[in-house]
Amino acid sequence: MSPAVFVAVALGSNLGDRHAHLSWAIDKLGGILQDLRPSPPHETDPVGVPDAQPPYLNAVVTGVTSRSPGDLLQALLDLERQRGRTRTAFRAARTLDLDLILYGDLVIDDEHLIVPHPRFRERLFVLEPLAALAPGARDPVTGHTIREILDGALKGC
Repeated sequence: MSPAVFVAVALGSNLGDRHAHLSWAIDKLGGILQDLRPSPPHETDPVGVPDAQPPYLNAVVTGVTSRSPGDLLQALLDLERQRGRTRTAFRAARTLDLDLILYGDLVIDDEHLIVPHPRFRERLFVLEPLAALAPGARDPVTGHTIREILDGALKGC
């Protein structure tokens, strides 16, 4: 079995019962990740979407896994589908969105997976809860801690 690796996953929902979608996902992630730590949910306006959409309910979870990055990604996609997510258009509204933000100190950039998530450094709705859960976790691309990235993002606001 592979050694356990720290991971961070962002959760979002802006269709249907958003609280129920996130609660369900956190419960299911508890069966996939060990030492699961969820952030409280918080509401945000949609960012970079192509059409008018309702607000998102967002959260972040951290935990550890011995699954490979590809296996973990597949598990996240399976959970999205189980909760009724359909991919009709890029950045369309969704019942459940699960993004793999960090996978240990790995940097992956292939056709199926990019880790760290390419836009997490610009998204306060990811950085703020992630900094509350794991302020000392490091971005393997920049070498900065999550707290340092958040502080820099807040200065730029």
